[in-house]
Amino acid sequence: MYQQMIFVNLATADVAAAKKFFTALGYPINPQFSTDDCACVVISDTIIAMLLGKKRYADFTDKEIADSTRTSEVLICLSAESREKVDELVEKAVAAGGTASDKVQDHGHMYGRAFDDLDGHTWEVVWMDPAAVEG
Repeated sequence: MYQQMIFVNLATADVAAAKKFFTALGYPINPQFSTDDCACVVISDTIIAMLLGKKRYADFTDKEIADSTRTSEVLICLSAESREKVDELVEKAVAAGGTASDKVQDHGHMYGRAFDDLDGHTWEVVWMDPAAVEG
C-alpha cells in the first residue's frame, strides 16, 4: 500500500538555530534536501518538516508570511506512544529553547501538551489510549 507523506513547510528566521533545535529533540536533518536556507527535518518515514528561511519560503507563496510569534498560522500535532513520551518531547523542546504551553489536556484516555519552537510555531504532542480509540 502506498504510504502518503506530508511535508510541512514552515518559515524560520534562523535556519541554523532551527536545525539545532530540532536535532536537540531527536529528529535528524536530511542533508540531501538541506541547504543554508532550508532544513529538512525527518519526523518519521512519512512526516517531514521543511524549515525554510523567510526569503526561501517567499519563493513558494505570494501571500504575506505570518509572524508566528504573534499569530497562529497552523497547529501541528504529533502523536506519542505514551504519556511519558509526551512529557519527554515537551521537556526536550523547552531545554532546547522552546516554550511550553501551560495548557495540559488530560482526559484520562487522552493526554496532550504543546510547545512553541524558536519561531513560535505551535507543536502539540498527544497520546491516546489505544483501547479508547478502538471503541
